[in-house]
Amino acid sequence: MKPLVEVRDLKMHFPIHAGLLRRKVGAVKAVDGVTFSIMEGETLGLVGESGCGKSTCGRAVLRLYDITAGEIVIDGQEIGSVPQGKLRALRPTMQMVFQDPQASLNPRMTVGSIIAEPLDEHTDLSKAEKRERVAELMDRVGLNRAFLNRYPHEFSGGQRQRIGIARALALNPRFIVCDEPIAALDVSIQAQVVNLLEELQDSLGLTYLFISHDLSMVRHIADRVAVMYLGKVVELAPRDDLYDRPLHPYTEALLSAVPEPDPAKAGQTRERIVLQGDVPSPANPPEGCNFCTRCPRVMDVCRRIDPEFREVAPGRFAACHLHDERYQGAGPTA
Repeated sequence: MKPLVEVRDLKMHFPIHAGLLRRKVGAVKAVDGVTFSIMEGETLGLVGESGCGKSTCGRAVLRLYDITAGEIVIDGQEIGSVPQGKLRALRPTMQMVFQDPQASLNPRMTVGSIIAEPLDEHTDLSKAEKRERVAELMDRVGLNRAFLNRYPHEFSGGQRQRIGIARALALNPRFIVCDEPIAALDVSIQAQVVNLLEELQDSLGLTYLFISHDLSMVRHIADRVAVMYLGKVVELAPRDDLYDRPLHPYTEALLSAVPEPDPAKAGQTRERIVLQGDVPSPANPPEGCNFCTRCPRVMDVCRRIDPEFREVAPGRFAACHLHDERYQGAGPTA
């Protein structure tokens, strides 16, 4: 089966300017060489600490930014180098659900107008056809179609996110980036929204890039999981393999912080790994491995050579010298 989405060595660097002449003095390497693929109908979870670059990565994949380097292939078409003006025809295929449902909806527009906006831009449907399509979308996401003339402030946070999902579905996309779609919602509502996304995926054959810092929820919805640290993917594996036997020290630390909700299994949780120090600046990442300044198993080679992101077991990828036969047995250094 051929991947629907392929991302190869994606880089998104934001320039830093200083002085009266605004000379470039550096760059924030928000995304620095990310590679992954997503099969049709699959959900790839993208996780990591705040500021690791996962949201920027999602936006770059949809070409909301002009990327610095790399290739983005969606449904066989390379879009990484396509000028923004020519991306319009490709927009119906790929859509986004944003993190903050309140900020992503225009408060001056009715819900019906918000959901119909993609139809206004990309179709020639009549006014009556658009209204019927909007009503169908509201039904599909669990909203009362009688509310289409209301404004966003008249809805709860969960309902506003359903409006955002309905808008994303308007043009029958194949690929949707979900940028922390439950982060701004109450815990009681989060599961409802995730269940809705799963139902839509099953019925419409959608493909998701699901970005989140909630590792428990990612385990529920994702088929495979990619872990980001300081602009790079450090591990990618099938969901259960990654959660049961992580290969990268950073993944181990992340999973050790996930609470176990089942009291019967509370004693089986991993020993808590507390990382020392702060995350380095993406404007000045360390030489060698980005994680070498905080890694509890760091070796001398980690401070000199950036590990290659490669397949270390069938279907499992990691960027770590611990899984390179050339350095096995070197042992940690202080």
